[in-house]
Amino acid sequence: MSAGYFELALLAATVIGGGSGFVGALVVLRRRTFFAQALTHATYPGAVVAAAIGASVPLGAAVASVAIVAIMQLVARTRRQGSQVAAGIVLTGGFAAGALLQAAIPGIPVRAESLLVGSILTVTTADIVLAASVFAVAIGAVTAFGKELAFSTFDPAGYRAAGYRAWPVELLVLALTAATVVTALPAVGAILAIALIAAPAAAARLVLGSFRGILVASAAIGAASGILGVLASRAFAVAAGPAIVLAATAFFLIALIARRVRRLPWRRDIPVETAEEARLA
Repeated sequence: MSAGYFELALLAATVIGGGSGFVGALVVLRRRTFFAQALTHATYPGAVVAAAIGASVPLGAAVASVAIVAIMQLVARTRRQGSQVAAGIVLTGGFAAGALLQAAIPGIPVRAESLLVGSILTVTTADIVLAASVFAVAIGAVTAFGKELAFSTFDPAGYRAAGYRAWPVELLVLALTAATVVTALPAVGAILAIALIAAPAAAARLVLGSFRGILVASAAIGAASGILGVLASRAFAVAAGPAIVLAATAFFLIALIARRVRRLPWRRDIPVETAEEARLA
């Protein structure tokens, strides 16, 4: 791996990891992880078609994500159905369609592995700019609508009772999630993207309690996961996408252990006194 490729890969992993962690905090706190997972898998056919016609893979995934969100909303609003049913159908159906397209279209210049688990070496400057733009838009959206996002996230019933409409905030989070999924695909692929989105936020949530703190920590953990994953990829000659995801998973496990250790009933310091002195007292 040459220095130029390595530096570009490191920058891409940092930006994509930071953005994925930041938006992932909204996904985890609003309990939309399964939706995000369905979205990551279901954009696979769009990425395959884009690769087959020589177009940008993120662009193909973005087009697919628009159609997928529309289908999910349609299924979710169908009588006796719901968001979980919609996500499950889209997850399996979209991924199956991508697999069939991958097998049916001959001569695709991009290997299936790179679409599924990412290929950090193929990330272009345009991909980094796109990821940075989505990250910046997410920060701007949280800055502008932070109170509404926090209120609707932690007290949705109270938010509606206060006279606010829930759908604009939900649509905003939906759009940010879809955009983040698209930007994460070149680095970690359709299968692993959900881990980079959810794991940093889940780790931050274990050790922090404030909305703002979780957002900042999730972005930091996501960026650190990207850096460590690329460094491990170079040091041990392994694929960068899985290495990045394993780094994010390790952060979650460390946070989980730290939380459990903090809750252990440690013995308190016992005053230095004899049993007789204690009895006389």
